[in-house]
Amino acid sequence: VKYVVTHLSAPIEDILLAQNEDLHYGLTVDFMHLCQVNIKLSALVVSNANALLPIFDDSLTIAQEKIMEDGKPKTSQNPSQYTLKPFCHTRISNLAFPDLKKSSLPRSIDVNRFLAVTGTVIRTGAVKMLESQKKMECARCKHRFDVVADIDQFFTFPKINDCPAPVNPPCKSRIFKVVDGSVVCNDYQEIKIQEHIQKLGVGSIPRSIPVVLKDDVVDTCKAGDDVTITGNVLRRWKPVYDDERCTVEIIIFANHIRVNNEQRFGDSVTEELRKEFENFWANYADDRWKGRNFILKSICPQIFGLAIVKLAFALVIIGGVQESDESGMKIRGQCHLLLVGEPGTGKSQFLKYAARLGPRCVLTTGIGTTSAGLTVAAVKDPGGEWVLEAGALVLADGGLCCIDEFDSIKSTDRATIHEAMEQQTVHVAKAGLVCKLNTRTTVIAATNPKGIYDPSQPLSVNTALASPLLSRFDIVLILLDTKESQWDRSVARFILSGHRPDNPNDSFWPLDKIQSYIAIVKQLSPKLTSASEQVLKKYYQLQRRADQRNSARTTIRLLESLIRLAQAHARLMFRESVELEDAVVVVALMETATQSSSILGSGVSPLHSVFAADPDSDCNFNILFVLTTFTTLSPLLPNCLKNQRCRNSGEGPSIIGSRSFKRFVFTH
Repeated sequence: VKYVVTHLSAPIEDILLAQNEDLHYGLTVDFMHLCQVNIKLSALVVSNANALLPIFDDSLTIAQEKIMEDGKPKTSQNPSQYTLKPFCHTRISNLAFPDLKKSSLPRSIDVNRFLAVTGTVIRTGAVKMLESQKKMECARCKHRFDVVADIDQFFTFPKINDCPAPVNPPCKSRIFKVVDGSVVCNDYQEIKIQEHIQKLGVGSIPRSIPVVLKDDVVDTCKAGDDVTITGNVLRRWKPVYDDERCTVEIIIFANHIRVNNEQRFGDSVTEELRKEFENFWANYADDRWKGRNFILKSICPQIFGLAIVKLAFALVIIGGVQESDESGMKIRGQCHLLLVGEPGTGKSQFLKYAARLGPRCVLTTGIGTTSAGLTVAAVKDPGGEWVLEAGALVLADGGLCCIDEFDSIKSTDRATIHEAMEQQTVHVAKAGLVCKLNTRTTVIAATNPKGIYDPSQPLSVNTALASPLLSRFDIVLILLDTKESQWDRSVARFILSGHRPDNPNDSFWPLDKIQSYIAIVKQLSPKLTSASEQVLKKYYQLQRRADQRNSARTTIRLLESLIRLAQAHARLMFRESVELEDAVVVVALMETATQSSSILGSGVSPLHSVFAADPDSDCNFNILFVLTTFTTLSPLLPNCLKNQRCRNSGEGPSIIGSRSFKRFVFTH
């Protein structure tokens, strides 16, 4: 009581000011703070939570009475509005000790322990009314006693064999009735959580465990949420009958739930790492393109070259800035990438690498995948009721969803992910269940062309994908394994050397450092400058007027994709504004991706692109080339020549600072 009155008086006053006296209210207690104030009490909580938590709930009522008697609130509210709330519960959070916080699900050895378990919600049941307690009356001696539902036996009431009245001789009556108005009911819900796939070993199947929620904890999470649940680990079994085997399962009786959807990217970010990245860019202040290429080389280093693919890969993972207006209309910030390539071009390697980048990534294959497996499935729980079970896109909410063999998904099933990719939600109406779930995920898909890729045919014909689905991908890269003797020699030398770079002094960032860098740059919100807006607008207009434009790609979504990718490149360069060079890089990247609707001429093959030795001069040449090509952007040239060290290298501009095997030819 002293701890609550001293350190948690403000939350108690908020509860006292609430108007409904019949609701259940929870008071969150930080376990780490409790350890600093009273180490003995915190040790008792961990060792015997079942006995102490009901005592803590009673102490909250006493604390309310003390604050009401004191009449000196710490807030500016009027104490005369206080009303005592009889249904208050203590919720313990932030069990940060390694012995108490588990990333894997508990086992039999953890029964009766108070733990914090992290996982992903894959199923949420309906909120029900639970009859948890009632008062019985003996028909003979009129003795009244309480009967409490047993959580270990699915909240069933124990069988009463004899009257428990303390009389001599014993009553021994077996006839009882329920006292009117004595039944206590609570809100009740069951959910199921699954282990994080990224923390499992190869070949391991993720386990799941039921979680029981009561009172104010119910309906605090939904399918697809990443949660940390604090509670007691218990055994549960159904009533035992003769000659029948009893099945025992492990459950978690939740005391507190924290949804980690917003914190999942920032867990590994520290102030030391932030300063290290700031120093990194300070060292590359005079040659920022080399600094950017150093980061790109650290992505999937076991694959030689593919500089364009690695740049697109980085921009899609980083993503743009989500925007919303006053009416609530939202424009997604997540980008989507489609890799169309022949076998052996490294598509699956990129997908597997992406699945390791974040704590919320789902990797699936299109073979045998249905619409329910991608979005939401309606299944029956053991009680016979229909519940929703999250699919791949819902489980990847806030992260990445990598789909290999995308062409193997049936056309009817592919149509169901249209809303999930653009509106970032899934509306479900199955088995009488109507709801909306978030799918704020980045989709990276890989597919093989239908037969031999024909550049003269539209992309929808070569991939057998419908135009509405293709328009939802921000970038579509086509990886064609053409004959190139110089490229073949370089790849063979790289593979025979054990996937080591040509320069032994080259060093790359490890995976965890790339994760931290992505988490930091995602916090930036770069704004478009006037010059970058003009470049993107002019390129979009030229794409719309092109004679050979691809109707599946040149929609209004193309302009939104250009904005998102330009913001992502500004984030990659650790900037708060989208500069002219960011827009030019995105235009060059889109030229390489669209191929059949190219405006600036034939570009670099994504498969045969490597990083240039002098990316600064090449990228500056690209800026000059784009501004001179778009005649209406000529007024930007004087400022460009002042701020950029532009010089003609004689080999023509290369996309994103990678060495070009083909020259840009202006054919507009």
